[in-house]
Order: sequence, then C-alpha cells, then structure tokens
Amino acid sequence: MALWGGRFAADSSSMFRQVNDSLPFDQVMATQDMQGSIIWSRALKKAGVLTADEQSQLEAALTTLKTQAENGELDFAASPEEDIHSFVEAALIEKLGDIGRKLHTGRSRNDQVATDFRLWVREHIGSLKADLIGVIRSLLNTASRHQQAILPGYTHLQRAQPIHFAHWCLAYVEMFKRDLSRLSDLKKRMNQCPLGSGALAGTTYPVDRENIAKELGFSSPCLNSLDAVSDRDFVLELLFCASTSMMHLSRMAEDLIFYNSGEAGFLQLGDSVTSGSSLMPQKKNPDALELIRGKCGRVFGSLQALLVTMKGLPLAYNKDMQEDKEGAIDTVNQWHCCLCIASEVLDSLDINEARCREAATQGYANATELADYLVGKGIPFRTGHDIAGQVVVAAINAGCAIEDLPLSALQAVCEKIDDDVYPVLQLEYGVNKRNILGGTSAETVTKALYQELENLDKLG
Repeated sequence: MALWGGRFAADSSSMFRQVNDSLPFDQVMATQDMQGSIIWSRALKKAGVLTADEQSQLEAALTTLKTQAENGELDFAASPEEDIHSFVEAALIEKLGDIGRKLHTGRSRNDQVATDFRLWVREHIGSLKADLIGVIRSLLNTASRHQQAILPGYTHLQRAQPIHFAHWCLAYVEMFKRDLSRLSDLKKRMNQCPLGSGALAGTTYPVDRENIAKELGFSSPCLNSLDAVSDRDFVLELLFCASTSMMHLSRMAEDLIFYNSGEAGFLQLGDSVTSGSSLMPQKKNPDALELIRGKCGRVFGSLQALLVTMKGLPLAYNKDMQEDKEGAIDTVNQWHCCLCIASEVLDSLDINEARCREAATQGYANATELADYLVGKGIPFRTGHDIAGQVVVAAINAGCAIEDLPLSALQAVCEKIDDDVYPVLQLEYGVNKRNILGGTSAETVTKALYQELENLDKLG
C-alpha cells in the first residue's frame, strides 16, 4: 500500500521499487515506529482528531503489533509495502479499517522517520555503552592478572622505554572512556523530538509537541521544522563515534597481533579467538584481531558515504537521505561485534612475562636513565644526552648491554660516571623512577588500576 498513490495513474516499475523500497532494512525500526505511532494517536485524541474509542483501538492494535515485532512474529519479507511506515499503516487498516486511515493525520513520513531513527539510535547508545564498558572491564582484569609484567614500550615501532603491561592496558582504558563520553554527549545532543514537524512546515493540528517529546523520552521537541526533518547530524555523530572507537580497537588489535608474533612472543591468544591454516599445521592465526582491524574500513566508509550524501542537499527532506540507514545499521552491528570479540580476546590472553622482561632489557632502553643520571652529576641534559648516545655506540661495538660495560669503558666516555650508575641501569629502576601522575612506576600504575576498578560501576 503506497502512502502517496492518489496522484499517480500507473504503478512503480519493479526496478524503481528495488531502488526505492526500504522495508528490507528499515524494518529494524518497527518497534520504534509503533511506539511513535502510539504517542501520536494520543496527541491526535487531545487535539480532537480522534475519539477516545478510536484512539483506544489504535493503541491496542499498535501494542499488539509491537509485541509481535519484539517476538519476531511479523513477516516483513512477504510484505509488498515499501517501508516500515506503510507496513504498520497497512496492518492497522487491515485490522481497523477507516480508523487505521486516520492515524497519519497531520503527520509526514519525514518527521516520522526522523523520530523513529532517533529512537533507534538512542536505544543502541545504551547497548553500545555496555559493550564499551565490557572491553574496559576486560582490560582492567587483564592488567590485574599481570601487574608485575614489564615489556618494551615503543615509538616508531622501535623499542623506546620499558613500561608495565598494566600501563599499556590503562592507555586503552583511557581511549574507550573517551568513546563512552562521546556517546553520552551524542545522546544529550540528539535527544530532541521531530514528531509534529510534518513534511517540513509543521502541522495545522493543535498537537502538544512538548508532551509528545516527553512521552517518547526526549528532552524537548526540535525547534525548527525544516531542520527537524532534514537533520542527520545525529547519524553522522554516531558514525563518527563508531569510527573513532573502531580506530581504537584497531590500534589495540595491531599491538596484540605484534605482541603475539613469533618475533615478539610476549603473549599467546586463546584457541577460541584464533584459527589455523588449511596448509600449514603449525599456524595459529590472530584472525579475530585481524578482522577487527579490517572492519574499520567499512565503518569509516559509512561515515564518509553519509557526509558526501548530506553535503549538497538543500532544505528540507530529500530521498537521498534514505541512504543514512543501511550504513548506520551495519556500523552498529559491526561495532557491537568487534567490541564483544575484543573482550573475548583480552580475556583469553596468556602473557609470557619472562619473555616480556627479556625484551624490555634489550635495545638500550636504559639510555635515558643514563642521561638522567648524568644530570644528577651536574651535567646539562643535552650534554648528558650526547654522552649517553656515545655510550650506546660503545655498547654496540662491544656487543653488550650498557649495564654490562665495565666502568673503565663508561669512564672513557665520561669521567663523571661512577659505580653508582649500575643500579640506575637496572630495569625496575627506570620503570619505577617514573613515579608521577600518568607515569609507569609500579606504585603509580597500581594506584591508577585500582582507581579505575573502583570507578568501573560508575561508568556509563
């Protein structure tokens, strides 16, 4: 049942319907459409458009449909309707006749779909925040299991300075906390109700838009009818939040793929999140992490696609905007799956603490400690930096670590170096010396870890 057929003498072509019809994907908003329609029927009753009996029948029928939708009992695939709005209206007309035809009074699919989609996004913000908190919890639990583990920190993918593994975990906790805050900000900003804006110019019926917004859980109505029906900023923000979070997941996946490699050997991934090779029996591939990394492309693509779609659209609604849904629906699904599998990966990690420690002592990562030691001897840092670099060259030429050079070799570079340098060059010294807010000492990391664990239940 087309909602616009009176003007047309011929049916739509099959090819046009293939391009035009959105029920195959906007059916996910079925319960939101029915909930919005229930509230609209109440507004029409208050405006004198529907009698109390008519509204009661509509609400009862919509409530039944909503329950059927929630239970997966509606057959969308067999329906000839073009979108979820016509599907619901056709079902009401079939059940109630002319009473069903009254529901759309004063309403357009333009304000209807804008309302449905906001309700759908708002609902998924809650579940996505729960997914993010799940990843944060897994990171904190993983950090708690390996509080003493020390591994190399990297810049430019070169060994830089040793850090606690828990400090690495807490770095990603910060990223995912920012993702949570972005979703919270999105919810506040998008929580305005378009219903009552009509096609673009409002409605002539005296509906109470403030009350409509309140009943649907919105903070307020949208203040401009043109903007209300054509705004998709909330979808763009959702896609941006997803893209940023997927980027964080991808960076974490890249780290773990490297840490899991034979070249690093810092950790092993569980069997439940890895797969084998069809040819090489020995392989255990980090496929879950590679898929997280790979799925970023399609999420980023959905954001770019909608930006390009929206950039040239005049006010108000244009059918181009139907392209907002498939990318957003897919993005929410992919983001949810990646967050869930990331938690599983983290929960499965087996850290090789001995190998991590061995690697952390390599690569002359204690050269900065030597430079700082020289500062303590009264040498300017820049001069100390140069001296430490010369010591590194001497160690490379001798084929040993800095701490294994004899004192005579160290003093040949700088006579101010004395026996007290050797404790400074030990692994724990350099790590634990950074006992400052945000640093990687055992004391600082432990304090930060337990603070995050304490705050975990307050997130969201």
